[in-house]
Amino acid sequence: MTSSVDAKPTIFGTLLGVAAGGVCSYSSDYETANEAEYPNRSAYRSYYDGIYMGYKWQCVEFARRWLYVNKGYIFNDVSMAYEIFNLRDVREIQSNTTLALKAFKNGSLRHPEPGAMLIWDEGGDFEHTGHVAIVSEVLPHAIRIVEQNMDFVKWKEGCAYSREITVKIGEQGDFWLHCPPKEGQILGWMLQTENPLHSEDTPEINAEFYNLHLHQHKTASTNPRPWLNIANEDEAAYVKMMKGHWLSSVKEDFTYYYDISQTAEALLETATDELHGMFMHATDYVLQHPEMLEAFGFPEGILPRIRQSWDNRLNQLITSRFDFALSENGLKVYEYNCDSASCYMEVGKIQGRWAKHLNIKRGHDAGKNLFTDLVAAWKKSDVKGKVHVLQDNDPEEDYHALFMQEAIQAAGLECERVVGLDSLKWNEDGVIVDATGVPLKWIWKTWAWETALEQLRQEMVDPTDKRFINNSNTSAGQTPKLADVLLRKEIMVYEPMWTLIPSNKAILPILWALFPNHPWLLETSLELSDELKQKGFVSKPVVGRCGANIQLVDENNQTLAEKGGNFGGRDYVYQQLWPLPKIGKYYVQVCTFAVSGNYSGSGVRVDSSMIIGKDSDCMALRVQEDEAI
Repeated sequence: MTSSVDAKPTIFGTLLGVAAGGVCSYSSDYETANEAEYPNRSAYRSYYDGIYMGYKWQCVEFARRWLYVNKGYIFNDVSMAYEIFNLRDVREIQSNTTLALKAFKNGSLRHPEPGAMLIWDEGGDFEHTGHVAIVSEVLPHAIRIVEQNMDFVKWKEGCAYSREITVKIGEQGDFWLHCPPKEGQILGWMLQTENPLHSEDTPEINAEFYNLHLHQHKTASTNPRPWLNIANEDEAAYVKMMKGHWLSSVKEDFTYYYDISQTAEALLETATDELHGMFMHATDYVLQHPEMLEAFGFPEGILPRIRQSWDNRLNQLITSRFDFALSENGLKVYEYNCDSASCYMEVGKIQGRWAKHLNIKRGHDAGKNLFTDLVAAWKKSDVKGKVHVLQDNDPEEDYHALFMQEAIQAAGLECERVVGLDSLKWNEDGVIVDATGVPLKWIWKTWAWETALEQLRQEMVDPTDKRFINNSNTSAGQTPKLADVLLRKEIMVYEPMWTLIPSNKAILPILWALFPNHPWLLETSLELSDELKQKGFVSKPVVGRCGANIQLVDENNQTLAEKGGNFGGRDYVYQQLWPLPKIGKYYVQVCTFAVSGNYSGSGVRVDSSMIIGKDSDCMALRVQEDEAI
């Protein structure tokens, strides 16, 4: 390989070279970025013609921008550059249609062409991420490529490419690119072509691998002896709430469980990781287009704090939950619970303890990594002091809060659980302190942010008034309200305030507009269109929780299911009808849990109704080898 560079490294954003179509390559040395020019993460997002390209100035951003300018199509979002090698289509922007994309391994009989994407595996200089470049020229003994985020030096004067890579042609015409050890391995190249000759096979996946299956474990006793350790506070609280050592509230279901294939679990993992990125992109897009925030129903005075929360790099997620419908018909996401999601203990501990109690050897626990991942996330957090776990006085929140407290303490952090707000007080300095006088600095909560906003709505005469934030009109010894606690600037809250946006159903139409016809999304609109009426639709309040005020209507305008609730007066979104699969006597929803934005485990919630709600049961989910399905 020969490098085409002969200059010293440049600062972030410096023009390195210009490729075909006038596509510029910029330095991506983040350590030299000007904080005044790039004050927050939003400033690093790259758009071209209003279309999201990626993060400035990463390799994926350049590849997507080059393809858009020169070819008119882009590929879907990926978490890491090496994942591009698994894509099999691109989206033509003007027609909004998909075109075939084929992968050819290094050494293929089909040679790369100008415009091909060259993909590196993770490893070497590209540890964890891989790399992507665009082939600009194919020479007899080399190829020339254009790229970003390889190094931070300018291209050679007069060159419209960043570097050359040497080539050897085998006796059979096999095409090999040199791979220096420090760069890891070149996986191959990607071509937009309908011709599959010499391309990597795209394995045909049996759609039945995506079905869930109901099993009964044969046991001599259906009346279980105690099996949860009530000496552990979280397990004792769970037993108290369930009125015994039960996995679900229906005693006859004790020996039943669901399983999925390894192929289905792999799909859930990929979808969780990529959808998290898509929701984060949609969140940033909303904040860059303030007119869209009206549909979310937030008090206007709170918007600067939401923006500040998003821009603050300390405000990272600990954990969140996706709700899916999974079957042989495919995978569809209903919504993203970034704020105060539930069922962590059921998936991260209870279903595993249940399987051990019954000595179930078949498959493995789908939530076996959740607790360990939570501990790791807290270890990597920026917490520097005591974490206060805030919860309402509710039996379900008791064990939920205690489970998270256990993870926080296992991470080596000091933690105290606070039930209700009565033990919290304002001190003489206008600081909120706990019962021992320790100021609140770091909080994890089971309360929803929306609960605090509702307090503000009830108290505000002028929704644009910002004076309710950090209210200084307090008296020592008084008990603060939830809004007082969560909106203090000196208090870091997990999950952060910006999670109000991806957790709000108004994000779903925006997501559909940004990623139209994405295979994991359902068409969603703020207005009930004729097209949705013809398909069947689900109406959801934008801030609804636990299935409240949801209605399912089929293509014949017949109501299939509906639930009441306290959110009937709020605005609605309308989502394409995609019913949960009914397996046995229950409709089954798959929930995946993300920790720090990455997949960590799965569970199921079941109900005899088509709508999963607060009282819907959790049952065990296990993963089997494909051959066992």
